[in-house]
Amino acid sequence: MLFSAVPKAFGTLAEEPAKSLTAAEEKRLENQPDMEIKKFGIAIHGGAGTIERANMTPEKEREYRAGLERALRAGYDILKHGRSSLDATEAAVRVLEDDPHFNAGKGSVFTSAGTNEMDAAIMDGKTLAAGAVAALKHVKNPISLARLVMERSGHVMMDGEGAEAFAKENGIELVDQRYFFTQERWDALQKIKAAEKHRTGGAGKTFLITDQDRHGTVGAVALDKNGNLAAATSTGGTTNKRPGRVGDTPIIGAGTYANNATCAVSATGDGEYFIRATVGHDVSALMEYRGMSLEEAAQAVLDKVAKLGGTGGLIAIDRQGNVTLPFNTSGMYRGYVDPNGKFVIEIYK
Repeated sequence: MLFSAVPKAFGTLAEEPAKSLTAAEEKRLENQPDMEIKKFGIAIHGGAGTIERANMTPEKEREYRAGLERALRAGYDILKHGRSSLDATEAAVRVLEDDPHFNAGKGSVFTSAGTNEMDAAIMDGKTLAAGAVAALKHVKNPISLARLVMERSGHVMMDGEGAEAFAKENGIELVDQRYFFTQERWDALQKIKAAEKHRTGGAGKTFLITDQDRHGTVGAVALDKNGNLAAATSTGGTTNKRPGRVGDTPIIGAGTYANNATCAVSATGDGEYFIRATVGHDVSALMEYRGMSLEEAAQAVLDKVAKLGGTGGLIAIDRQGNVTLPFNTSGMYRGYVDPNGKFVIEIYK
């Protein structure tokens, strides 16, 4: 198993230089616990898989890194100004949904029918409220609809036409399917279809199918200054999937989970295995019931996914601001902010 180690705590507010206080000032400050330094932080991912430096052009790598940094900055700036972890994770994921390099929103992959179907979920660690959407075809930013499902519908999950009708009622931007078309994703579908045809028909041309061709996910986890955790995840699913297939992303407790008592988790990888391993909730449960650290719990759950035959990774943050980003592939698009406020963007193992 590969593990991307990061500093144990990050995103703390800068501390003022120490100075002497008068007796009156000390007395005045005694009843102001809100003056204490409060940790906050965010981590993001743009999918895990076989991501090799040798197969990445410098230009393409710069584009991926720039997209990740834009998303990280969008979420971090929200936290820095005292807004909620829900706002931060939604904002970060929206940026990635609008970036055609990532398999969510604009960059979503195609189903076997040549359509785009998107899933997303968001969860509030403070209340355990959650919203999820699946099989969307016209919603520009699925993560924002997932949040509206959580806050306005009385439900946890909605899908397909019903979810899009709810989106229209609530002013969510709907777009024609042509908005989601990208040549790269279309070519990936044709490549996979051709590879399947040759495989079933016997000897033929060899096709190089990459993880970029097949699948991907984006996500964010955050801790705000009020100590509240949130997680958000969005995906276009897997290339050539059957219409109606739903992966782990919108399954609360699998690809997305947040609980203030423990952690927030967003996963990426082979969705069917992450569902069976109940990845997000399992990380939280190992922390709550077995006293594991965030790092130990995340790695243990990813090991369980591997034993089932699945690959991928996850990002997680706990209530102390510790963050971990384990994966069992050759790469995972990911980012976080270190204790000094430095943006760290990583791709390879």
